[in-house]
Amino acid sequence: MLIEASTLKGFKISATDGSVGTVTDFLFDDQSWTLRWVVVETGSWLSGRKVLLPVSVLGHPDTSANSFPVRLTTKSVKDSPDIDTHNPVSRQHEERMYRHYNMSPYWGNGFYMGGYGGWTAGMSETHYADSMLRQDALDAKRNQQRHQSDEPHLRSINAMTGYNLHATDGAIGHVEGFVIDDTDWTIHFLTVNTKNWWPGKHVVISPRSAKNVSWADSVVNLDVDRQTVMNSPTYDPSVPMDAAFETRMARHYIPDATK
Repeated sequence: MLIEASTLKGFKISATDGSVGTVTDFLFDDQSWTLRWVVVETGSWLSGRKVLLPVSVLGHPDTSANSFPVRLTTKSVKDSPDIDTHNPVSRQHEERMYRHYNMSPYWGNGFYMGGYGGWTAGMSETHYADSMLRQDALDAKRNQQRHQSDEPHLRSINAMTGYNLHATDGAIGHVEGFVIDDTDWTIHFLTVNTKNWWPGKHVVISPRSAKNVSWADSVVNLDVDRQTVMNSPTYDPSVPMDAAFETRMARHYIPDATK
């Protein structure tokens, strides 16, 4: 189902044995435009500490209770590696997080294979933690050498909200929101505030129309012109998006995609 990411902020994260906090942000991969991590504010439980959870552990959002079930224990969340959400998340830190949760990373095999995260069958949490410490020691030097030239590709939805969007022939507005698919966590559309260019209209743009993003200048450069955007299918924020709308968008922006 396609949903606006902002509607999930404030949702409670419910572990198997209790609540761990609320959703405050999502981190996405700027190469695939796919959500990878959910940022959780733990409140008084962990003295305001923020933790990262891989989106693959999230169950379907319960909109009636404003909550996400997760197949993790409160202890596994509490014992997760510390994260400074004000700085870019490195690949090394992601690897530590995945090892902690005993999961394969999204750049390797076994991720998104239809399951939740959890402890290895037959292995206690204490035994697992000890094995991870040994593995960390063995892998530290190799990982440092492997990732010395890595560039961060995780971006915050909160931080990107408000970025300016430039068509090939001028500005069209700024990023107002992100429409995501809660089955595979891909970003399908950016919602655009066009009030300074085209008052009273609502527009969505596929990330596939983004030629590049200037993170330093907070600008998304598109590979389409203003007229193409103006002629795009009408978007009504009060009407849920469906497959038919996505097909119309694809036919408009990428005519060959549906042939």
